[in-house]
Amino acid sequence: MFTLPEEVKDFMDNLNKKGYQIYVVGGAVRDLLLKNETSNWDFTTNATPDEVLKLYPNGFYNNQFGTVGIEIEINGNKNIFEVTTYRKEENYTNLRHPSKIEWAKTLEEDLARRDFTINAIAYDGEKITDPYSGQKHLKDKLITAVGDPDKRFNEDALRLIRAIRLASQLGFQIEEKTREAIKKDAHLIKHISGERIRDELFKILRSDNAAEGILFLKNTGLLKYILPELDEAFLVGQKSPKRHHIYDVGTHSIMSLKNSPSKDAITRLAILLHDIGKVKAYRKDQTGLITFYNHEVIGAKQVEQIADRLRLSNKQKEKLVTLIRHHQFSVTEMQTDKAVRRFIRDVGKENVQDMLDLRVADRSGSGATPTSWRLELFKKRIEEVQKEPFKVTDLKINGNDVMKILNLKPGPKIGETLNQIFNEVIEGKLKNEREELLKKILDLRF
Repeated sequence: MFTLPEEVKDFMDNLNKKGYQIYVVGGAVRDLLLKNETSNWDFTTNATPDEVLKLYPNGFYNNQFGTVGIEIEINGNKNIFEVTTYRKEENYTNLRHPSKIEWAKTLEEDLARRDFTINAIAYDGEKITDPYSGQKHLKDKLITAVGDPDKRFNEDALRLIRAIRLASQLGFQIEEKTREAIKKDAHLIKHISGERIRDELFKILRSDNAAEGILFLKNTGLLKYILPELDEAFLVGQKSPKRHHIYDVGTHSIMSLKNSPSKDAITRLAILLHDIGKVKAYRKDQTGLITFYNHEVIGAKQVEQIADRLRLSNKQKEKLVTLIRHHQFSVTEMQTDKAVRRFIRDVGKENVQDMLDLRVADRSGSGATPTSWRLELFKKRIEEVQKEPFKVTDLKINGNDVMKILNLKPGPKIGETLNQIFNEVIEGKLKNEREELLKKILDLRF
């Protein structure tokens, strides 16, 4: 079958010796069957949380769902073993958590409450328990709900997007009845918190099948509740005279995501949403020419709302808005160093590569080549320009040098002197070399 790490076997043996049943379950078993690495070890047992804590007093138990967390080291890395008592659940009243939890007596009762068949497989170290054909569905590459899919999604509406996340991560399809139930129950996702949706969405975006995952969201009706701004973009055509686009805005966004050079979730989200402002900016004149003037400004305002809805951190929000606000940057061989520097200041040095990745994805999503000689030249210009200071603090001198040489006390004169020298450096009149800058300060004495 497969071999468990010694630390996992020892942990299970410890409970077995005390007369308890214990099984590896969920994603860990799935990963083992798929021969994937796993670091998330989940177990189910007939031992109660108190009984588990007697064996592992350093464990932590601060939830109502019967899960004890125990820190175990495997190959020098700390892992949290999550051990949950067999349970059965009743009366899901908030479409997320059961209002009543009872300890179950058997493993089969516990597996019956799980979401998908590939997560309802248990392994005791010797044999597999698989009452819902999860192994077959792994082989067939199918995401299939346990029992009645409509019931499963009405119990916990987060499962709607989780099904698509698993399909994206594993490269699976969604079984027909399960897929139809997602379509039927898509509206239930409105009851799930923004941060829960964000976590699943980011896992989709980071997956190898991110574009297909977003299309799954679109085709099942979930997208209009999660990202309605993007869903509307599929209705906006772009084909017109003097325009290079071959797709509608939504399809272009998907194709851009499909060609993303970056794996970063925020960058990929920016790629996906970079043109949503076109829905409101759309104009078509009498000749049939379609324009989207200032769509990047409109889009930046929209993603501020999206960022808040998904509970992004301030840093994540700032990066997302910046990438979309400035994604229309110009690339010409005639740009001055000053213009290139302004681009870097607008975007932020830390976001330059992400912005370039967005441009590559945008080009590819339009059916163009990923790059051009102008873009490659622009990249070289960025490298060269970044060798020069961008702010006063990048100078090879500081205020102490100014005070010492000019015999000044702290005050506004210090900043004025540094700014004067900084301006001469960025204008190319001085090099940012310490000896040359110290000589310049000395010259200011006279």
